[in-house]
Amino acid sequence: MLTSLQIFYMHNKICYLVFAFILTANICFSQESFPTTKLKSVSGKEITLAEIAKLAKDTPVVVSFWATWCIPCVTELDNINEEFKDRQAVKPFKFIAVSIDDSRTAQRVKPFIKGKGWQFDVLMDINSDLKRALNVTDIPHLLIIKDNKVVYRHTGYISGQEDDLFNKIKSL
Repeated sequence: MLTSLQIFYMHNKICYLVFAFILTANICFSQESFPTTKLKSVSGKEITLAEIAKLAKDTPVVVSFWATWCIPCVTELDNINEEFKDRQAVKPFKFIAVSIDDSRTAQRVKPFIKGKGWQFDVLMDINSDLKRALNVTDIPHLLIIKDNKVVYRHTGYISGQEDDLFNKIKSL
């Protein structure tokens, strides 16, 4: 038969073990591992976000989910493009726009970006596999990846927020 003091100590040990497990699980799972979903460049080359993050090493990688039909997305990318080269000169970073246009609208992407004159890479996520894998629910949606971890997420766009993005990149 256990005494009340023994029960008290057992209860505390169990609470401590549960707390340690939760803390360890949060540390382990807070770092996103990147899916191996294949994306295609507008020229047809395949690459994964995991490969991009690995190649970038300690250089920040900004990933912007967008679509040709999303007016805030296009406005954001236009505004980022205006200052792209100047901002890269201050703090080098890689910028990738990931189009989630589906098979019905995907053929519009290449002429669309050519007409815009965007200076950054554009990849295609036609089936939204990467979008789902990263739990992106709305667009525009930005991720900043550094040292193989997502260090920043933002959904939506209001004119001027690109300054916040560039300041965040500069602080990394």
